[in-house]
Amino acid sequence: MSMRGDALHIETRGAGPDLILLHGWAMHSGVFDALALHLSSRFTLHLVDLPGHGHSHDSALPLALEPVVDALAARFPRALWAGWSLGGLFALHAAATRPEAVAGLAMICASPKFVRGEDWPQGMLPEVFRGFARGLRGDYRATLDRFIALEAFGSDDARGEIRTLRDEVFARGEPAAHVLADGLSLLEDTDLRNVLSGLQMPTLWYAGRRDRLVDPRAMQAAAGLVADARIVVAEHAGHAPFLTHADAVAAELLAFAAHVERLEGGSR
Repeated sequence: MSMRGDALHIETRGAGPDLILLHGWAMHSGVFDALALHLSSRFTLHLVDLPGHGHSHDSALPLALEPVVDALAARFPRALWAGWSLGGLFALHAAATRPEAVAGLAMICASPKFVRGEDWPQGMLPEVFRGFARGLRGDYRATLDRFIALEAFGSDDARGEIRTLRDEVFARGEPAAHVLADGLSLLEDTDLRNVLSGLQMPTLWYAGRRDRLVDPRAMQAAAGLVADARIVVAEHAGHAPFLTHADAVAAELLAFAAHVERLEGGSR
């Protein structure tokens, strides 16, 4: 089933506990197709195209944490929220600001702070994001190609991953250039580390050992600040493990859902 809720394109499929999947920068929810095949028999999946991306290209919502999370929390029942890369910022913001809506939080190659700082050496250099922003104003497609190559770097099947991501990025039309710039600003400027110690729900942190965009050590440091956190580092994965290791990512999400269910059952 496909629907437009709150001006966002949302595809719902499957049966079982609700699981919201939020994609990364420049992509759309179609990037989760392989993962969804493993999960749709066990979850009711809500596959969201963020504003300006995919079939939400014409959404009036800004690509900003509060308006997007507000729209999604109003749309869905209490659910597991899983965010990949940029999508992790939205999922983490939901968990921090609307804990009643988030039964469990899964961060897939995502960090509360993407950019390096004096007290956060695991982040990326800010010049990387600024370089992509300059590239968007010049050679748009070449800039996306460079980002995709960085996403796939280190993967066991880097060439296959690049092909898949390159095909996906334009599969639902070109992402809006101004929205891509907004996404880069979110990645560069957002710092949600201060919310981690207050999270009230279980969390899963799934990292790729070979990820060149989100250092696994950043995810380990973040997980260390959360009361209930499981950290998984996939040895042979890069930034998009659900493409190359969909079965392993699905297995972790299923185990995580079972953990959340046990806790919620015990609290009744």
